[in-house]
Amino acid sequence: MKKIILILFVLLAMTSCLQQNPQSNEALQKKTDSLATELAEVKSVLDFALNGAYEDIKQKMVNANKVHDLKINESPSIGNPNAKLVIVEFTEFQCPYCARIAPALDSIVRAHPDKIRLIYKHFPLNFHKEAPAAGAAAIAAGKQNKFWEYRWALAPHFSSLNDSTFIAVAGQVGLNVEQFKKDMVLDGEKQAIIDRDMKLGMEVGVQGTPNFYINGKRQDRFSPQLVDQMLKELY
Repeated sequence: MKKIILILFVLLAMTSCLQQNPQSNEALQKKTDSLATELAEVKSVLDFALNGAYEDIKQKMVNANKVHDLKINESPSIGNPNAKLVIVEFTEFQCPYCARIAPALDSIVRAHPDKIRLIYKHFPLNFHKEAPAAGAAAIAAGKQNKFWEYRWALAPHFSSLNDSTFIAVAGQVGLNVEQFKKDMVLDGEKQAIIDRDMKLGMEVGVQGTPNFYINGKRQDRFSPQLVDQMLKELY
């Protein structure tokens, strides 16, 4: 903006000079034309930037208010199935940020078991090579009705995911370990579940983990404090 004002000032000064001295040489006229061209270019860039910023803000507002169909009944859930507040988490087991927030999520659900429903969606990032296998292990735990116990117990082990860890955690939460060993393999069925969640996540704009949606709306600044505030509004 400062550059545009400066160019306008110079143009006005030079135009005044030309009016006072019609015999001004051709070089001065060329300089004026050059500055006018530069002004037009700067204005074009500024208009483009402003329009782009407007469209970006407009799109963010649309996304913030959009209610997505997240197919919550296809995935593991904990809490009240009829809760007014439904949290969907797109997450994985190798992500340190996911591991860090897991205890808070556990505490939130324990504190409000009748008011919250939490949904787990698999979203293993492609550079976290052990995350799909960990997801498969959690699915295997779910076959023994202990998905959430396993999910909370495995979270702190994000930096040491391997078969030994998966089996040790299975024993820790009271699973039938021999059955778990058979079920924990990342086969086509489990990969299909993970792929389904990944596809849904990409459709609704998930780009990293953890990513949260509350009552279908994306939450870029998810926190336990936000949940408490929304509970006060809903109940």
